[in-house]
Amino acid sequence: MISTSILAALSQITDARPNGPGSRPEWLKVSLPVGNGYSTIRGLVEQHNLHTVCHSAHCPNLGECWGAGTATFMILGNVCTRSCGFCAVITGRPKTLDLDEPRRLAEAVDTLGLSHAVITSVNRDELEDGGAGIFAACIRAIRSRRPSCRIEVLIPDFQGNWEALHTVLDAAPEILNHNTETAPRLYLSVRPQGKYARSLELLGRAKQRGAFTKSGIMVGIGETDAEILDVLRDLQATGCDALTIGQYLQPTKDHLPVDRFVHPEKFALLRRAALDMGFRYCESGPLVRSSYHAERQVA
Repeated sequence: MISTSILAALSQITDARPNGPGSRPEWLKVSLPVGNGYSTIRGLVEQHNLHTVCHSAHCPNLGECWGAGTATFMILGNVCTRSCGFCAVITGRPKTLDLDEPRRLAEAVDTLGLSHAVITSVNRDELEDGGAGIFAACIRAIRSRRPSCRIEVLIPDFQGNWEALHTVLDAAPEILNHNTETAPRLYLSVRPQGKYARSLELLGRAKQRGAFTKSGIMVGIGETDAEILDVLRDLQATGCDALTIGQYLQPTKDHLPVDRFVHPEKFALLRRAALDMGFRYCESGPLVRSSYHAERQVA
């Protein structure tokens, strides 16, 4: 079997172990946030009172992506109702719902001249629809302002509210992304308010509606190589089209520690395994994140 041979190959590669606070292997060097593109994105975000997951979640690719003039916009504010063990976004109870956000987001996307826009959000579990209506409004606003722009949404699970899911799908984004993040065994510490089976069901339901679906996982947070392959098989069984696999990096000392730094050769093997399983596209590497090189996946 493919998984057996891949697992054997993975076991032959030695990962790096953390040897102190802030320690990272050579392959995890990142670009500093500099250049005209960085200044442009930062200015637009401030001007339109928007948020990006790049900044709020301490993404290691902020320098590269902003420097290239791209960003992943985070809607519904910057306070999340969930407390995931890996995420740097602030946890709390949001006090407002910004109904003007779709208009300002569309203006920013148009000003940047984006051909591919990625929109994600915090979890808003206190809202009846989990924020699905704002997602749909953002899609429609961008389409109205910049019809040629492809739209990718990275959505929460809406607590299993499938009407909310259909609200987003009815707005017809080109890509429907929902991350499973990790193996089910680790959900209690990594995604305590999430449910592995619910995330798989969401992706399956979206695929039944004809959506191009995508998911992402992080490695090095305590899972085994065998568990990674199990997650890939589960995702492929939903009909998931595209996959991202990246290294977990501890954003602050208060978050879950890194268990291991997965070797780049393993990422290459995992990409091969995903394609052999039937995924149409897989981006796999130490610095890969959900929206990393997202425009390439559509092409």
